[in-house]
Amino acid sequence: MSRPVPVPTELSEPFWEAARRGDLVVPYCPACDLRFFVPEPACPGCMGPEWWYVPSAGRGTVYSVTVVHRAPGPGFDTPFALAVIDLDDGGTLLSHVDAGDPDAVVIGLRVRVDFRLLTDEITLPYFVPER
Repeated sequence: MSRPVPVPTELSEPFWEAARRGDLVVPYCPACDLRFFVPEPACPGCMGPEWWYVPSAGRGTVYSVTVVHRAPGPGFDTPFALAVIDLDDGGTLLSHVDAGDPDAVVIGLRVRVDFRLLTDEITLPYFVPER
């Protein structure tokens, strides 16, 4: 069985397009200066409807992590580290962190984005330890 493939929506398509190019982007609300993720119809900070995607350097720190030992569905290799990443330039993302050994992913670990091709249309942002 293969891993489930994300299905881009009208809100998320710019994120997936950027990932295909090897760029990380996050939603940004100019009304309240908030970077957030996941994309929503309105900013979760001020409920403003006008936001757009801005580039992220893709570097950050592991805020929280769990090692998943039971696959959430077919196509996932376990164990894997799933972490909340505090991005240096604002906002947070939930992502896989590939450090070789999932137990090596700890709170405070410095990471950078690393894109992995899932299909011809979908490239996933993973994070790896900064070197």
